[in-house]
Amino acid sequence: MEASLLSVLIPLYNEEEFIQEVLERVLAAPLPEQLGREIIVVDDCSRDGSAEIVENFIASCPGVPVRLIRHDRNQGKGAAIRTALQHATGAFSIIQDADLEYDPGEYPRLLHPLLEGRADVVFGSRFLVSGERRVLYFWHSLANRALTTLCNIAADVNLTDMETCYKAFRTRLGQSIPIQSERFGIEPELTIKFARRRARIYETPISYHGRTYEEGKKITSKDALEAIWVILRSRFTSKLYADTGPEVLEALSAAPRFNRWMAETIMPYIGAQVLEIGAGMGNMTRQLCKRRKLYVATDIDHEHLEHLSRAFLHRPALRVYKLDAENADDFAPFANRMDTVVCLNVLEHIRDDVGTLDRIRTALQPGVGRLVLLVPNGPDAYGTVDEALGHYRRYTREGLATLLANRGYELETMLQFNRVSRPGWRFTGQVLKSRTLSPAGMRIFDQFVWLWRRIDRKLPWEPTSIIAIARRTA
Repeated sequence: MEASLLSVLIPLYNEEEFIQEVLERVLAAPLPEQLGREIIVVDDCSRDGSAEIVENFIASCPGVPVRLIRHDRNQGKGAAIRTALQHATGAFSIIQDADLEYDPGEYPRLLHPLLEGRADVVFGSRFLVSGERRVLYFWHSLANRALTTLCNIAADVNLTDMETCYKAFRTRLGQSIPIQSERFGIEPELTIKFARRRARIYETPISYHGRTYEEGKKITSKDALEAIWVILRSRFTSKLYADTGPEVLEALSAAPRFNRWMAETIMPYIGAQVLEIGAGMGNMTRQLCKRRKLYVATDIDHEHLEHLSRAFLHRPALRVYKLDAENADDFAPFANRMDTVVCLNVLEHIRDDVGTLDRIRTALQPGVGRLVLLVPNGPDAYGTVDEALGHYRRYTREGLATLLANRGYELETMLQFNRVSRPGWRFTGQVLKSRTLSPAGMRIFDQFVWLWRRIDRKLPWEPTSIIAIARRTA
């Protein structure tokens, strides 16, 4: 991902009259001097000469940063943007329709909150005051505002213009969202999924030079009905992530009582200077970071790091770092410094768990530094959910104790945690062969944590997880 690059995504369908002018305006659009541009045009199987005009434009301007990708059948605007995003390499992306309704000269206004790090997404609103705009259809405007209101209700935001073409966003964020809509339903889908991903959404006023129906406006009442269906689907879908791992983390974030139970189980072993490895979306960070002199939340995933930085901006003792548990250099800033390393549901994701324990050991204060390590218990419980999460293994108490002793740790205690979910985990992963967890199911499970905590130790079967508390030897 090129940090100094803007990706302009242009879905193209039957716009031979306008596309060359659009390309010239996009290339001429003012950008901050540190930002370059790439233009990705996706021709959605146009029936006129649109694609040939783009090809000729590229051929006539050697070195111009324009790429043309062609669909072999017409799929819709949503499909074209999905394809363009797959090829985007810039740090930021902006959607540009292939007509002259939106002015590329306003890119700086859209990019400003992104470049300052205040926003993850910026909508260009046609209804905020911005000087002049072309006056068009009342009923079209009313339908737009009605759809925006429905979308706001579903997403719990207060946008003025959900249907705007001009949506600028961090490219990685856009690429991490699975786009299901083929046509104009992409507008409410992106809006709701951005909001449900807790992205920081800003609006800025833009000018708008809308076309009449006679001039080629393509959105119809059928698209409005589709938008209503997409709003409902996007409000309740669990498909907020392109990958399964973050999707499971999202499901776990729907279980705050369970996370509190886990946090309270390990809280007596947490010191004042803490390094958390694999903080993810901060489900445990939120519980553990309070009243620490220093709390360092780390992850390897860029989107998780962005989320952590936003979520804990108000906590002066909390730092966010990128840390790859398999890279010794990433541990160098913490050498012999931390009194606690928290590693929850991480070690099973790493092929070289032996080397990882050695690297964690270097971050702990000699003789007193403590590792709090939670791993999945029982190889016999391994199933499709483990596979989807990227688990290389599940552990046994005896095997984990031996592993820690061989890597220079003194085991203080081994806790057995969460017996109650083990039958459900095995049924989901070994009988149903599911590859994810249901957020709705997690919310129901979470409602009864008060009961699970009372009966968990009395259940006769093995726990889902084991927690090792171990000190670094001198």
